[in-house]
Amino acid sequence: MILNGNQEQIDERFMQMAINEALKAIKEDEVPVGCVIVSDGIIIGRGYNRTISLQDPTAHAEMLAITAAAQNLSSWRLTDCTAYSTIEPCAMCAGALVTARIGRVVFGAHDPKFGACGSLYNIVQDNRLNHVAELTNGILEDDCANLMREFFKAKRRKEN
Repeated sequence: MILNGNQEQIDERFMQMAINEALKAIKEDEVPVGCVIVSDGIIIGRGYNRTISLQDPTAHAEMLAITAAAQNLSSWRLTDCTAYSTIEPCAMCAGALVTARIGRVVFGAHDPKFGACGSLYNIVQDNRLNHVAELTNGILEDDCANLMREFFKAKRRKEN
């Protein structure tokens, strides 16, 4: 699906797809983070947080999407791809994005406690590493932040 429109419109369309992935996480009582990886206007990898259901601390949305994209392309190098994540990637995911040589990272809401694409660190743009990605943030930020806020609000209600 090659999309026409300006870059912001394209980013919003793919971020909505990442939000759709995050909604799958909610259905499994997982933290609602979703990610899609796009090459030439086509989604080649997708994922949502599955750390609890898989009992795997590395099963973050971005990690699962990277694996799917690499398998789809039969290559670990995702140089011409864009990763869309609803929440700012953590240090593990940002490191994996650099290792995969992802060309561009787009995220919705900042993560002040774990974010490694500007909040706590900026791993994807650290010139000391062997790859630097283009970075865009704030795409559908309110929608992405609200998913997290509502999820944790509901969790706190259940605990009380």
